[in-house]
Amino acid sequence: MVKNSPGTIEVICGSMFCGKTEELIRRLRRAIIAKNQVQVFKPIIDNRYVVERVHSHAGIEIDAAPISDITEIYHLLDSNTSVIGIDEAQFFSDDIVHVVDDLSEKGIRVVLAGLDMDFRGEPFGMMPILMSKAEKVDKLYAICMVCGEPATRTQRLVDGKPANYHDPIVIVGASEMYEARCRKHHIVPGK
Repeated sequence: MVKNSPGTIEVICGSMFCGKTEELIRRLRRAIIAKNQVQVFKPIIDNRYVVERVHSHAGIEIDAAPISDITEIYHLLDSNTSVIGIDEAQFFSDDIVHVVDDLSEKGIRVVLAGLDMDFRGEPFGMMPILMSKAEKVDKLYAICMVCGEPATRTQRLVDGKPANYHDPIVIVGASEMYEARCRKHHIVPGK
């Protein structure tokens, strides 16, 4: 299934609450308006809203196929698809790099959204590699919940206090567990 147009990789990244999913959906809707065949995928562990939809914190949504393994895309891929959206890309295994490379080599535009850093302020999953392979990378900024300055980090809270460095990296949640923070106000005890 090699398309006539060249494939590309686009990465939308940043902290929680910066608008990554909203931007992903905006790009996918524009592709649909342009009469492209679009398919959207998300990790099955992201069950915060509706399982078969990608849903932004702002309430914008689009249909999506929940998958537990990134290679499931190959079984679900329609032969006419020219644009693929992947939300919460940081949750997928190392295989995401090969899959995204392969799809783009076949002429598919792949648009990914994900956290570039975990709650510790360290690179998250395969996002740094995906960013380096992408033709386009957009890093979005949220607003620091402490000072109102641009926020690039995600603060995890446990009982209203910053989570410890040694806490598990993946805990799916929203505003009840996470805040956007600037570098100055991002706190990780035990780091």
